[in-house]
Amino acid sequence: MRTARIASALLIGVAVLAYSGWLLEFFLPTGVSPVQDPAEALLGGPPVFRILLAVSGVAFLLAGPPLHRLGPVQWSARLSSISVSAFGVVVLLQAAYPERSDVWSSLLSVVLVAGVISLILWWPPGWRALAVAGLVIVMATWLAVVLARQLDTFEGVFTRLQLVVRAALYSIGGAYAFVKPAPRHAHR
Repeated sequence: MRTARIASALLIGVAVLAYSGWLLEFFLPTGVSPVQDPAEALLGGPPVFRILLAVSGVAFLLAGPPLHRLGPVQWSARLSSISVSAFGVVVLLQAAYPERSDVWSSLLSVVLVAGVISLILWWPPGWRALAVAGLVIVMATWLAVVLARQLDTFEGVFTRLQLVVRAALYSIGGAYAFVKPAPRHAHR
């Protein structure tokens, strides 16, 4: 149990750190506008952005199995750990095929929403409130990105805000996995 807890915390930490690699745009010449261009446009720039995204995808993918061991034995907890790995798979696809980033970004939002809903179903009340707030924020930022794309304004701001929200939610999930009590297993 302790090994799974440490492994999941480390993997989520690496995943979130690498997923936040877009922040390097403020230190590297990219030719991408942080206000108007979507964050996904960075994937066509210096290779460091695709590399960090791929590292993040691998770390999310690998974080799922240890998280699977930490959660209670019920479908909603299993869906939580599966959604972390699924998020990693889609992030890897986004790094490999950046030209389809709009599709990957929407799919990442769907996977994240499914994961957050699963957390709402099994986390204890205090943590559940964080998951509910997270779901509201995820949906609001997703809507903001869709509207910004339709209106062709401030898309860069809202896609970056969406990345911050995703990283924050996975950080909260990683913190819960690290500090939570041992799971209650079903009786046989």
